[in-house]
Amino acid sequence: MSALIAATAFAATVAAGQDLRKARVAEWKPIVAKFQKPSALRAAWQLSNSVALYVLLWFLMYWSLKISHLLTLSLTILSGAVVVRVFIIMHDCGHGSFLKSKLANDIVGFVAGIVVFTPYYHWRWEHSLHHASSGDLDRRGTGDVWTMTVQEYLDSSRWMRCVYRLARNPFVLLVIAPVFVFVFRQRFSSRKANSRERWSVWWTNLGILGMALTLSWVFGWKMYLFIQLLITTVAGAIGIWMFYVQHQFDGAYWERGEAWDYTVAALQGSSFYRLPKILQWFSGSIGFHHIHHLSPRIPNYNLERCHRAHPIFQDVKPVTIRSSLNSAKLHLWDEERRKLISFRHLKRLQKRGADTGASTRNPPHARRQC
Repeated sequence: MSALIAATAFAATVAAGQDLRKARVAEWKPIVAKFQKPSALRAAWQLSNSVALYVLLWFLMYWSLKISHLLTLSLTILSGAVVVRVFIIMHDCGHGSFLKSKLANDIVGFVAGIVVFTPYYHWRWEHSLHHASSGDLDRRGTGDVWTMTVQEYLDSSRWMRCVYRLARNPFVLLVIAPVFVFVFRQRFSSRKANSRERWSVWWTNLGILGMALTLSWVFGWKMYLFIQLLITTVAGAIGIWMFYVQHQFDGAYWERGEAWDYTVAALQGSSFYRLPKILQWFSGSIGFHHIHHLSPRIPNYNLERCHRAHPIFQDVKPVTIRSSLNSAKLHLWDEERRKLISFRHLKRLQKRGADTGASTRNPPHARRQC
């Protein structure tokens, strides 16, 4: 009888949770629908000023090398920021939100993908998996930043813990990883990809080769490689940091199974990264990431307008540039405390547990630090 009562109570709780989720969806869906309409004029203006600025910066970088390396470095940072803006255009095309026409989105997205060294269709497929599973602990692993729970980390071998700590190191994350991902990793397709995604990789590689040969003919191959590597490293570092902060921050959301909720994952598991207007322009307003995850069909040029349209969106606590720096110290998801913690915090918890004689699932090999 007690088991029956418990089962009935659980079913009632699940039903109540489902009703609450439906109410939330009913509240925000009509709001975001107003901002899902692409504007051909705004899209054309964004595309033209981004491409024109990128071409101009390439010539200025080439010219600046004869004058000052410090000037070249400054122009590299600007060029990298523009590449991030081009990436966001490709990103919107992948969601079918940048332009009204599907064909136009695919053409612009594919060409933009060549510029940012990213195979459009393959990336679109992986990114769709990220949107469908963001914040779900049971569906991690595709299109996201590698995140382990505390217990997974403690249960891992010493070698795996060392690899994980290395992967979360800021230098590896922001310097080595961008070059690896955009120069090497994106040149190959996933084993799970279908034929269109695989062909997308090879066609993109061919397009990059054509672009490299053309620019090498104009500037010389040594100069091309030097400038391109600088831009790719800077753009990759900015892009990876933006993506990292959008899902790895104090107050982030992670759940398992039935407890996971799409709306909560969007509004609590995706940050509102409040940036100065100039940085918002370069990043294509993707700092309004909570809005983007709530409705990927909203083009980047409508994200801020949607954010300001209703208090439900503005109640999301913003992450500032200063507070975002703390994200670099967050490494593991603590399921018991329901928050991201640092390796140092974990060490303190282990020490406290040892001092108090608390029982923890901490295998002997977990006590050996990397």
